[in-house]
Amino acid sequence: MNTPELRTRVARQLTESVDRAKHITAFVGLDGFVDEIFHVVDKRESPDKYQRLPTIAKFAERLGAAAGTSTNVELVSQWTKLGGNGPIMANALASFGFQVTYLGVLGHPNLHPVFAEFAKRAEVHSIAEPGYTDALEFEDGKIMVGKHQSLRQMNWENIKSRFGADNFTLQTERAQLVGFVNWTMLTLMSDIWAALLQEVCPLLKGPRRKLFIDLADPEKRTPADIAHGLELVSQFQKYFDVTLGLNESESLQIGSNLGLSCQGRQPEDLTKLTSDIHTRLKLDSVVVHPTTYAVASGPDGVHLVKGPFTPKPKTTTGAGDHFNAGFCLGKMLGFGTAESLLTGVSTSGHYVRTAQSPAIADLAALMQNWPA
Repeated sequence: MNTPELRTRVARQLTESVDRAKHITAFVGLDGFVDEIFHVVDKRESPDKYQRLPTIAKFAERLGAAAGTSTNVELVSQWTKLGGNGPIMANALASFGFQVTYLGVLGHPNLHPVFAEFAKRAEVHSIAEPGYTDALEFEDGKIMVGKHQSLRQMNWENIKSRFGADNFTLQTERAQLVGFVNWTMLTLMSDIWAALLQEVCPLLKGPRRKLFIDLADPEKRTPADIAHGLELVSQFQKYFDVTLGLNESESLQIGSNLGLSCQGRQPEDLTKLTSDIHTRLKLDSVVVHPTTYAVASGPDGVHLVKGPFTPKPKTTTGAGDHFNAGFCLGKMLGFGTAESLLTGVSTSGHYVRTAQSPAIADLAALMQNWPA
């Protein structure tokens, strides 16, 4: 599950791998958002002091009580930061020392200022304006309110005209790790994937690469769209060692789409579902990360590792993307599935406590001083 022996061993392996991580190359895309983080006011005590509405359930009660009448919701901005599954994951990979190239929608013709620091840590390319997200954070989760009009500009024709098909092939070929994330919000991602499978993947030379895919909450996509997207994900396995990353809700949606049993929410239920999705899609690995633990089915079997859960996170927006980056760190360093799960939960655990992407040394320190 998560023993002191496991943490001590992985902390030592991480410490010994700092220099090796600096030579790992990654090519990630294709989204981009400007995230503004908000708290919802419950009671305003003074111009400078308020009580925060603590849970989504309490917020739902407030909204439900307004049905047939009206209500006023006050939001207090906490900070504005780079957002999108891709930039957050890529930024976290860069914090490990990876050589990261990013392609997405971060501003066009000029980068939005919120991505300026990211552009100092990675080679960043953008072909369109970013999306915008208002993230309402609560102690038990978050509500993401998005404006996605610009994301339609992320399509294969624009990639070819503004970035170049040859350049896309070159960047993929140079990378040891490729990441395609946020399929749900990038409504033309399936078309991009189909084009890559036809025009790019057959041209790739060199060693076999790892590909990480995160669909990002597909609830609003039709069952037919989801089924087609999963078919394309499976086709990538011909050219890559593919990992599909899911949170708990996403795993239930994907399992239902595949006709699998999704009864129960206990760890043993999600463990079986993870294994069943892995078997059905025939990928290298499938990983599912609920709030308090993570489970993965990989070439070395099915493993579950508890995380350093905190009931009072500093932030939760981007926690899943940091888990994904941490899991990929383990995989790229040659760790087994259980060890990669530990690097994943440690990365997200550090992030939600500090709102900062950890360096490898931070992960080792967390494992050596595991929170009670």
